[in-house]
Amino acid sequence: MPIDATLTVPGDELSVSTSRAGGPGGQHVNTTESRVSLRWSVATTRALDGEARARLVAALGSRLTASGELLVHVSTDRSQHANREEARSRLAEIVRAARKPRKSRRPTRPTRGSQLRRLGAKKARADRLKNRGSGHDD
Repeated sequence: MPIDATLTVPGDELSVSTSRAGGPGGQHVNTTESRVSLRWSVATTRALDGEARARLVAALGSRLTASGELLVHVSTDRSQHANREEARSRLAEIVRAARKPRKSRRPTRPTRGSQLRRLGAKKARADRLKNRGSGHDD
């Protein structure tokens, strides 16, 4: 299964299981196993070398199971075939997004105007609190 130009997941590494989808649908949903669960073990894949695998595991983080598998469930369509295709495309999109390098943050400084506005607001609040209450002859 192609993910992007440099990564292709071997088909034998993908595990597909089906189950009955929940929700409304009457007899059809009660008798048809249209929900698709697609499982890919990122921790043991042959498609990535050690460094790329470690980066992907770090980027996916909480999306992985304890054993290092990426799990995608799809039950949006009545058709098992359509759900299978949707699961493949979702898995590819998740991995594509995780492989995209993160933009580093360039540190910035507050502008002079924003500093003056902040200090002015602090002074106004301090004055308001200082003049609150009774008995002050200031």
